[in-house]
Amino acid sequence: MSTLSQMCPPDPSFTETSLGDLSGKVYIVTGAASGVGLELAKILYAKNGIVYVAARSSKRANAAIEVISQAIKESKGALNAMVLDLADLKTIQPAVRQFQAQQSRLDVLFLNAGVMTPPANSKTVDGHDLELGTNCLGSFLLTRLLEPTLKATVSAPGTPSRGVRVVWVSSFLNLGTPAGGVQFDDKGNPVQLKAMDNYMQSKAGIYLLAHEFAQKRADDGVLHVCLNPGLMKTELQRHGPPPMRLIMGAVLKGPKYGAYTELYAGLSSDVNNGGYYIPWGRRGFAPDHVEASCKPSGGKASISSRFFDWCEGEVSKFL
Repeated sequence: MSTLSQMCPPDPSFTETSLGDLSGKVYIVTGAASGVGLELAKILYAKNGIVYVAARSSKRANAAIEVISQAIKESKGALNAMVLDLADLKTIQPAVRQFQAQQSRLDVLFLNAGVMTPPANSKTVDGHDLELGTNCLGSFLLTRLLEPTLKATVSAPGTPSRGVRVVWVSSFLNLGTPAGGVQFDDKGNPVQLKAMDNYMQSKAGIYLLAHEFAQKRADDGVLHVCLNPGLMKTELQRHGPPPMRLIMGAVLKGPKYGAYTELYAGLSSDVNNGGYYIPWGRRGFAPDHVEASCKPSGGKASISSRFFDWCEGEVSKFL
């Protein structure tokens, strides 16, 4: 799909009015304390879904739950805090164990949380580049730990065909994505790039991981899909320069539109395993140079396969 089409998308055709009753269905939304994640959680809860508001602290999660519950008073669903920090891998397993003690199913995992252009050389608690560590490694670990629950939900009563999904939130890959998607050094580790190049590398990494999970877990019945949520004004730009924030705030849509893109990827029947979706809920295609990263070349494993294996190695002690 063209760059212009993604920058100036048509009105969303799949919204809250497209949904039926979500009673009994369970959803996790990372980064649900603000922005797109908060708007998505509102939509799911309004349709009686059981929504886990995943955030870095109980304070942020509970504040979001208060906002949602005040805005939507008639829901028969449930709101629960899920406290984990994707930039601190040791926090993820305890949160997953608590979730699994409470729920036997998980219909959709929305990997919505992310960080964009933090101060130079920012690191995670585990010493990884903050963007790559948060946007890719943290989400990768969370997905791996939740795989048993996702797989069990596929055959659980009340689960529609192709209804169990992991939604990987990438970005506008047509603009500024580095050659190869993810670049490695001589030791096989991803290279830390500068400014927006590094952010786009992390977002391309998300696409590569979604592709690899879709291929490697095809027999599980869980769909792994990726998307560009759209150009919006959200808290994600909080680290950006003031002129950029001013311009984006003046011309871009609000976060609810991005929630519609994620809603489409997570609940529309017109979604395929390994698919890539664009604003505000349409089938799209990743750029050629990103697609090429998913194919072996010159006798070497694909970049996507190498990146998946690197993530697996980095999180292995937290599994």
